[in-house]
Amino acid sequence: MQIEHDVHTHRFTVQLASGAAVLSYAPAGKEVLDFFSTYVPPADRGRNVAGQLVEAALAYARAQGFRVIPTCWYVDLWIQRHPEHADLLAG
Repeated sequence: MQIEHDVHTHRFTVQLASGAAVLSYAPAGKEVLDFFSTYVPPADRGRNVAGQLVEAALAYARAQGFRVIPTCWYVDLWIQRHPEHADLLAG
């Protein structure tokens, strides 16, 4: 799976046969990113596509020294299920 990151539009995307899956984020202060939306086309749900988008986004945040706000319910739940990434949470 090839995940693309566009820093200008603040999106991680992967092109699937059913369409694009996207994790969108926004700067939310100095060195803080708000991960506010995750979308996977219905035909590809349940295949860990969203999880891989979250992993890519968190890897980027960690590499760049950012903290994250998981406004998106899926990102929040994913971090709860993977507490090894809880150190990235802002506040």
